[in-house]
Amino acid sequence: MTTTQWLLAFDLQILPRPAGSTECLDQDGNLAVRAWFSSPTRELSVRSRFTVELVRENPFDFLLSDESLNLPLWYPEPLSTALTSYRQDGQISEEVTQFAHAIADVAQRNTLAFLGTLNQKIYQGFRQMTRPEGSPWTSNVTLRSRQGSCRDLAVLFCDVCRVMGLAARFVSGYECASAGQPHAYMHAWAEVYLPGAGWRGYDPARGVVVANTHIAVAAAFHYDLASPVAGGFLGLPAAQMDAYLNLSVESEVTS
Repeated sequence: MTTTQWLLAFDLQILPRPAGSTECLDQDGNLAVRAWFSSPTRELSVRSRFTVELVRENPFDFLLSDESLNLPLWYPEPLSTALTSYRQDGQISEEVTQFAHAIADVAQRNTLAFLGTLNQKIYQGFRQMTRPEGSPWTSNVTLRSRQGSCRDLAVLFCDVCRVMGLAARFVSGYECASAGQPHAYMHAWAEVYLPGAGWRGYDPARGVVVANTHIAVAAAFHYDLASPVAGGFLGLPAAQMDAYLNLSVESEVTS
């Protein structure tokens, strides 16, 4: 259960049956299941089924603290130290830095105006593409090419926010708009930490502020740590993994 979604039912099936498994919270507070095996196998199947109720209808149901209204944003201690990894901008290119300041100037350095302007700027000014495989591009590659998948745009959004002192993280999950589609994919967006509001989602691939349209699976300061399935294996180069998504949405939960 979180402030945005309630997990009503969950079932995870791993085949072959692992030698052992444990539930734990990872470094970002995501609930994870770690499994290990005692012998080689020719196949590995991971199937999850869950039912979620989305409970946040208004993405602006908060009041920012006075010191958070304008950029660059400064977090008070000890919150600032706790958010250090989400604010690091040491490897962000000069191109992205200039892009961030240009957006901030348009928004007159107002925090919420900056986030809204950035969201729309990426949504309207970048061509969206589908890349079923591969890691996200770096933010400067996405900015230079003016195109990218949802995960590429999410990385760009996070880096631009970090330039302005905002703590940002990468989120992987699902969007309700994929329900019923024959070739549905997972989705990615960004979250920003706002004092007085906590983590708030922005989806530059759709140009929306996240409310009850998205289902988060994992969130982390780096996209590798927000992967729904991660691990390692030894095998032939031709080995591959396929994923299938079946998502259905009910407009109202009845008792």
